[in-house]
Amino acid sequence: MAPVDVDFDGPLAVVTLAAPPLNLFDAELVAALRVAIASVAQAPQARGLLIQATGRAVSAGVDVNLFAPLDPVSGAALWRDWFAMIHQLESLPLPTVFAAHALCLTAAFEVSLACDLLLAAESARFGLVEIVVGLTPSMGGPQRLAERAGPARARELIYTGELYDAATLERWNVVNRVLPDDGFAGAARAFARRLADGPTQAHAATKAIVRAQLDGGTRAADEVTPVISGALFGTEDLQNAVASFLRDGPGKASYTGR
Repeated sequence: MAPVDVDFDGPLAVVTLAAPPLNLFDAELVAALRVAIASVAQAPQARGLLIQATGRAVSAGVDVNLFAPLDPVSGAALWRDWFAMIHQLESLPLPTVFAAHALCLTAAFEVSLACDLLLAAESARFGLVEIVVGLTPSMGGPQRLAERAGPARARELIYTGELYDAATLERWNVVNRVLPDDGFAGAARAFARRLADGPTQAHAATKAIVRAQLDGGTRAADEVTPVISGALFGTEDLQNAVASFLRDGPGKASYTGR
C-alpha cells in the first residue's frame, strides 16, 4: 500500500499518512507526500486540505537510516529538497489543517507547522527531538515555532528535546484547538470541511495578508491589502455570496465560485 493516501470529501482534500504503526518519514513516504501535495495543488475541486494519519502515532519522526550516509553537502541538499515540499504546502491558496491524534515527532511536527491551523487530540504529544542524534530541526521547525510561540519558547522546546502535551502547546499558540480524543478524527474533518465549504479566494486573500504582515510588518500588509482584497470583487464567491445575502438574508450566503 502507498504510504500516503489522497481522497476527497466534497471540496476537502484529505491527505493521510498511511504507513502505520509509526509513519516514519523515509524517502518513500516523503516522495509520496510531495506527490500528494502537488496533486491537491492541481485539483480544481480542492477548496481545503486536511492532513491526518493512521496508526498509533501521527509519526515517530524521520527514519534515522536516511542520515547515516550524509555529509555536509548531501545533508544540505536533503533539506533543500524537503523545504521545496514545505513551501509548496504553505503556498496552497486554500485553508490547510493538520490533525494530530497522537504522538507527533520531528518531520511530521514540522509539516504541521507549515499548515495554517493545527488541531490536536487531548492525548496528543509533540516533540522536536533531533538533539538525540546531534541535529537541529531542519524542515522549518525552529523558525515556524518562533513565528507562533516566540523565539524563547522555540528554543526551549528544541533545546530540551522534551515531549509537550496539546494543552501546553495550545497555551503557547502552537496548537489552535484541542479536541476530545473520542471522536477526534470526525471532529477534525468536520472543522476542515467547514473551512473548505467557505469562500476559497477570500481565505487565500487572508493567507496573503497575514503573510505580508509576518514578512514586513503591519504597514506592509496595509500596502497590499487594497489590491488583494479589491480583487475579490471580481470573484464568483463574492458575487454569489452578496447576491444571496441580499436575496435571502444574513446567515444564508452561499459560495459557488472558486
